[in-house]
Amino acid sequence: MTKAVTNRRVLPIALPIVLSNATIPILGAVDTGVIGQLGEAAPIGAVGMGAVILASIYWVFGFLRMGTSGLVAQAHGAGDMAEGGAHLVRALSIALIAGLALIVLHPLLFGGAFWLAPASPEVESLASRYLSIRIWGAPATIALYAITGWLIAMERTRGVLALQLLQNGLNVALDLWFVLGLGLGVGGVAAATLIAELAGLGLGLWLCRSALRAAVHKAGLFARDKLIRLARVNTDIMIRSILLQGSFTTFMFMAAGEGDLTLAANQVLLQFLEITAYALDGFAFAAETLVGQAIGAQRRDLLRRSVIVSSRWAVGGALLLSVLFLAFGPMLIDLLTTSPEVRVEARRYLPWLVVAPAIGIASWMFDGIFIGATLTHRMRRAMIESVAIYAAALLVLPGLLGNAGLWASLMLLNTVRALTMARFYPEVESSADG
Repeated sequence: MTKAVTNRRVLPIALPIVLSNATIPILGAVDTGVIGQLGEAAPIGAVGMGAVILASIYWVFGFLRMGTSGLVAQAHGAGDMAEGGAHLVRALSIALIAGLALIVLHPLLFGGAFWLAPASPEVESLASRYLSIRIWGAPATIALYAITGWLIAMERTRGVLALQLLQNGLNVALDLWFVLGLGLGVGGVAAATLIAELAGLGLGLWLCRSALRAAVHKAGLFARDKLIRLARVNTDIMIRSILLQGSFTTFMFMAAGEGDLTLAANQVLLQFLEITAYALDGFAFAAETLVGQAIGAQRRDLLRRSVIVSSRWAVGGALLLSVLFLAFGPMLIDLLTTSPEVRVEARRYLPWLVVAPAIGIASWMFDGIFIGATLTHRMRRAMIESVAIYAAALLVLPGLLGNAGLWASLMLLNTVRALTMARFYPEVESSADG
């Protein structure tokens, strides 16, 4: 029988995700700090450039985390552990194929990246060395998206935290040893990350061992209808994610048109949004899990309770962040930049970031709810409609209000996303009726 949805059930799902997210920025800082001890600019640029290239490529496969989470949560709610394992195996198969394809195609991919964003010959040479080592971890990195999705769906987010701690802790230790101890330079940073990724995959597979064993005996593991559903869900999420990322990229490109000072100030202020996402992701993940399980169990009452309880915590967290940004935002700006001009410019637009968590929380929670319900075609449609309105706003508001018009357009994007998904919400509850 499906368990009741209470605060004591939501928080153990959400809080490990918050803690896991908090470790992510540390790794980049350590990579930069360790390679910076070499006293040369080129290695720092090479590691930064290589990491951005790989992050951009791997980001495309983020749909495996979300798609796996929704499908597995529904199977779990229905009491079909074998089907939950089968969803994981299918996602891992995609990860293996995609990772091998990246290994084969990496000369073309990296060559294209250097063509789009050329650097000095020394930086490109070092970055190529970094990438040629890191690329061997592609199957593991992509597979970990699927494993993370399974762990979230099974309410085992402490496993997600354990994965993050293992990878980041091992990476930091090996960074120090390989670079400062053995003098391996950029290659040492890459090797440290590769080993950490492989270790993370090993732990992840061990954490999922029961699901993998159950899937071995599952009939129709690669049945056509199952693969079609998997492809549909993941394609919808990928389109939605590309549109969302494109919206932020457009925001930054247009900010560049406002001048270097405005661009720098906006880059500083976007860190407030990143903090917000890290802090509130856990509640959206809780919604994914609990909504998916309620739908699998065909329990509309539990679905509604899942939405209410997880959203209540998310709204509280968003309001708390708004208060903290209001009180400590200027101090955070000063920590992020030492430029007096950038500090002054960022403070001008800080009020937009004070209200951003409260404005954005509805759209972020609806994302989790719709992923849990696997109503991804509605997410895709809502995003298309929202981006169209956002594009129209960008054509008008920046010309009238300058950089304030850019921020108003971004706030409008999240507002419209929430309204469009709210329109489709009745379908979420209907899906729990069978």
